[in-house]
Amino acid sequence: MKTPSSAVRQSQRGAVKSALGDWMRTDGLTLIYMLKVVLAALLALWIAMRLQLPQPRTAMTTIFVLMQPQSGMVLAKSFYRFCGTLVGLVVMIVFIGWFSQQPVLFLTATALWVGICTAGAARNRHFRSYSFVLAGYTAALVGIPAVQHPDGAFLSAITRAAEVSLGIVCSGTVSALVFPQHAGEAIKATMQRRFGAFVDYVSNALSGKMDRSQIESATSSFIADIVGFEAIRSVAVFEHPDTRMRSGRFARLNTEFMSASTRFHALHQLMNRLHEQNALATIHALQPYFYEVAPLLKKSGEPVLNARDATQAAAQLDNFKTALPKRIRATRAEFKAKSETSLLEFDTAAELLYRFVDDLHSYTQTYASLAVPSHERERWVAQYIPKTNLIAAAVAGLRAVAVILVLSDFWISTAWPSGGTLVLAAATVCGLASSSPRPTRMAFQMAGGTALASVAGLIVMFWLYPRIDGFPLLCATLTPFLLLGTYLTTRRSLVGYGLGYCIFFCFLAGPDNLIHYDPTALINDAIALVCSMLVVSIAFAVILPTDAPWLRRLLLGELRRQVVMACHGRLTRLAVRFESGARDMLSQIHALAGDQVNLKRDALRWLFVVLEVGHAVVDLRTELSQLAADPRYVACTAWRHSTATMLDVVGRLFDKPNYKRFDAALSATDHAIAGVQALLDAVRASREEHRRLRRVLSNLHFIRTALLDPQSPFESFVGARGAPEETHHAT
Repeated sequence: MKTPSSAVRQSQRGAVKSALGDWMRTDGLTLIYMLKVVLAALLALWIAMRLQLPQPRTAMTTIFVLMQPQSGMVLAKSFYRFCGTLVGLVVMIVFIGWFSQQPVLFLTATALWVGICTAGAARNRHFRSYSFVLAGYTAALVGIPAVQHPDGAFLSAITRAAEVSLGIVCSGTVSALVFPQHAGEAIKATMQRRFGAFVDYVSNALSGKMDRSQIESATSSFIADIVGFEAIRSVAVFEHPDTRMRSGRFARLNTEFMSASTRFHALHQLMNRLHEQNALATIHALQPYFYEVAPLLKKSGEPVLNARDATQAAAQLDNFKTALPKRIRATRAEFKAKSETSLLEFDTAAELLYRFVDDLHSYTQTYASLAVPSHERERWVAQYIPKTNLIAAAVAGLRAVAVILVLSDFWISTAWPSGGTLVLAAATVCGLASSSPRPTRMAFQMAGGTALASVAGLIVMFWLYPRIDGFPLLCATLTPFLLLGTYLTTRRSLVGYGLGYCIFFCFLAGPDNLIHYDPTALINDAIALVCSMLVVSIAFAVILPTDAPWLRRLLLGELRRQVVMACHGRLTRLAVRFESGARDMLSQIHALAGDQVNLKRDALRWLFVVLEVGHAVVDLRTELSQLAADPRYVACTAWRHSTATMLDVVGRLFDKPNYKRFDAALSATDHAIAGVQALLDAVRASREEHRRLRRVLSNLHFIRTALLDPQSPFESFVGARGAPEETHHAT
């Protein structure tokens, strides 16, 4: 029997272990990451000095640009950095060969190249954007000093590549061997958490336990998960063969989750509209099926904890899906006999229910397939496709061109010895900040970090270096300063300060094999660096600023035009392009909106109607494309012409919404519904063709209800039309 004192001690030991475990999962991981960064930087510095490379500081700088908490991120970033560096070196050698005797032409060409690369960095996502940043930054870094000595340009390019390659190797080696953290583990955790959250969401929504604000919050969380999951997946393939073997299924899982979540949202919104219209007969006929869905997503009544547990849930969904059409037909017959209400609402809701169950079954099957190393579901080509507005990317490129041309003109006019550093730093910061949602703030923070690095550099260069001898003392001297910068990069609100400090501390005070003590040059370079970043920050704030309403309107228009793409785009993988593009645009709008809740809510309202209408349009066009080769279904028939007109008018409505186009879209949809209904009443088709035409009719009806939803952004147009027409149509 335990004494009270031993029980207290055991309780205290348990509390200490729990606290220690929490610390290791949070601050402990941060400390390990900081030590790994410093270790990799010092290792790269030592090897570069042993190899007598002209600028060991470049290898050390590469470490701070590359290092990430997870090994896959480091390897992916290293790959794209190496590609960007090679491209930048080749381009700059060409520029030097063409314009080495013409400084104005050379700097103009450099500005245009950096602008193109900055636009590419803004257009692309994740670490692919980094290759564009490096292609522009490397060209400036090699070319601006080399243009003054063109005879050494080729040697400078080769040594630059060697120093960068050394930094890449050291960062990848330390990240993979010293307390490695793998992106694959993050993928598994995300999959498990998201599956459980989606099951809870479906259960609560179908039981009526979620209000509008909770649905918006859950949708925002799912969108962040989808975008973040694709970012992790794109880097995890660099880590381990096992992750690469499952990469196709990871991509498929993300795509199928998008489809299932969109389908469920459409079904939930339709049921809400039926409640508002008091269509109780339809609700009561279908409600029992809704209550059966959520328990199917569990294993023996318990939540699914991993991919292996999902096998049983997939089997349960398969049985439910197989029996559902027959059960729905029986319910439809009873509904038709007992109710005088039109079957259109019932058919639309039943079709959405079946499609949701089908998408959910596919999603669960793919999740279950991850329990084995290889599976036939790995063969998957339709994956998440990020989308960025071309005009916004072009503006980022033009802004970079303007900044570099202005600073180049200042350099030529003043003949400032550090003018090259001024232009070089501007090229770097334009590229790095362009991919940030707050580029003005990022550039300003980098200026603050660089100012701090300048003070630290003066201390290290002129007070500490002369007092030490040997590499061990050099490591001891640099470690505190490097740890400070690395710590700043781990704080989300201070990451700009940390990035500026780490990169430009190495640039200003990174040791070379032969150190030149020139305080005038160091101070000049420090002033040039800080000034260049302040100029870039001002440029981002003044020249078409990214937080201005114009960019939000531009991105919102791009979000709406996803429906235009759904109406007129190629059907090949159209659903995936539509789904991923809409969510990607919303994630960008939310990043720009910051803490402005009203802007986020407005964007979410547009996302809901875009997803509902766009998904129904894709389904409609898919069904039309699969109709049999029959004279009654050819494009020149009246009903097909009215459907094509409806698609064109709906596309124009989402391109530029106004009341006239809204009224035309509703009229065209009514006309298309009447045409398909008349065809169904007049022709005797096979059972399969009859079902397909009913699915066409259901999609048309759902598009109409989505446009008339009082919670959609078209609510003012709905109010202008008045409610009687909607009531007449529903009854």
